[in-house]
Amino acid sequence: MSQALFEKIESEQFRKEPLKFAVGDSVRVHTKVVEGEKERIQVFAGVVIGRRGRGLNATFTVRRISYGEGVERIFPENSPRVDKVEVERQGAVRRAKLTYLRKRVGKGAVAVREKDSKATAAATPAK
Repeated sequence: MSQALFEKIESEQFRKEPLKFAVGDSVRVHTKVVEGEKERIQVFAGVVIGRRGRGLNATFTVRRISYGEGVERIFPENSPRVDKVEVERQGAVRRAKLTYLRKRVGKGAVAVREKDSKATAAATPAK
């Protein structure tokens, strides 16, 4: 009885349309920021380095390099503060968590292979 009630309350809190992105994708996360009485949209762009949890507890971590320093933010997937998530580039990764990007410096810190490059390489004949 209590589990059914819990699931009913939880289902009302879910996002109407689920977010469609994967680990390794370069995304732009639009978040609502409240400053006093005003509300504005702030964009955080970077690479998704991990997802965790399920249901209402699901979160994803986005990492970017800002002024030579790595910055990570953790966003709850079902938060009303997360307005939308735009996928800029799809990445082809073979891991669930990309924590190895933390050790890299420069372009290597954000370099994740694109999904399309793999398909085009297979389509071109080898010489």
